[in-house]
Amino acid sequence: MGIATKYSIDYHAMANGHHSLDVKVDGELFREMESNEVKDAACDVHVELDKMESGLNLQVSISGKAVVECDRCLEDCDIPIDFTGDLAVRFSDTVSDYDGEQLWMAQGEELSLAQYIYESVIISLPYRRVHADGECNPEMMARFTPATEGAEE
Repeated sequence: MGIATKYSIDYHAMANGHHSLDVKVDGELFREMESNEVKDAACDVHVELDKMESGLNLQVSISGKAVVECDRCLEDCDIPIDFTGDLAVRFSDTVSDYDGEQLWMAQGEELSLAQYIYESVIISLPYRRVHADGECNPEMMARFTPATEGAEE
């Protein structure tokens, strides 16, 4: 099962109204998207979906962890992910790119959340990705000397 299928929502088969969906995200999504940042992941995605004739309103919650390279010691580091976002999908004959608030798509087109989930995890990562103090690889940390050590006065 590819990511296109795994993260797709078959809204055509849904009646108008409220629906809930859950999906698990792992490293496969980030490998398929050729991510240079996320090595692996273990996240739960919960989607609250309201279907209407004119489109879909989704509330997406993502919680779990992503594995990235520690900026200090370069070892794998687990970063907690906690994201909540809204996605408005509108049906139109004129399709345009997602603008950060709305996604315009043709009525019969398949809705895949793969790109949205991927981007949501990436923007949830902190700018500085490091282990908690004392958890970095001690061998690697021993190679560093403070910038002030050995400086001439």
